[in-house]
Amino acid sequence: MSVFHFLKSKTFFVQIAIAIAALLLFVFGLKSWLEVTTNHHQKIEVPDLQKLSLVEVSMKLDALDLAAVIIDSASFNPAYPAKSVIEQTPEVGDFVKEKRKIYLTLNPSKYRDVTVPNLDGRTKRQASSQLRAMGLRVGTKFTFVNDIGKDVVRGIRFKGKGINKGDKVPLNSILNLVLGDGEGN
Repeated sequence: MSVFHFLKSKTFFVQIAIAIAALLLFVFGLKSWLEVTTNHHQKIEVPDLQKLSLVEVSMKLDALDLAAVIIDSASFNPAYPAKSVIEQTPEVGDFVKEKRKIYLTLNPSKYRDVTVPNLDGRTKRQASSQLRAMGLRVGTKFTFVNDIGKDVVRGIRFKGKGINKGDKVPLNSILNLVLGDGEGN
């Protein structure tokens, strides 16, 4: 039998029909299996977790069959309670499936610590600029000591106590400068 006669035969068309039916059965079976295993029609709305503590977040996510993953702590934000959620991914209102991980960024319990630089011998203006650039604030209670340099830094005070270079203070702290009065020898 030649190839041309085979292509026109009833056997060839039966084989093609069986192949098409098997392919369709496979595709629809695969589609059904994927819908069941991937929970295709399931939608859980991501709740707003901002300003909640980890205990509250855990209870809320457990009720929805979601998981929390803490990815990092951000810079301290005084508008949020300590160790509460600042950011979350996926965003509030997004739809996810069960057992999805919600990635959380937490508010630290306090500002990060900053190392006090050596400001001895610098002018009040230079020292103030450097401290502000580091995220510290300069207080208005200046202490003056007998020194030849007027408005030259001779020390730093934090909460009424003298501190040295290399000491650590929380970011956004108020430091008061000890300055020379310009009347010394």
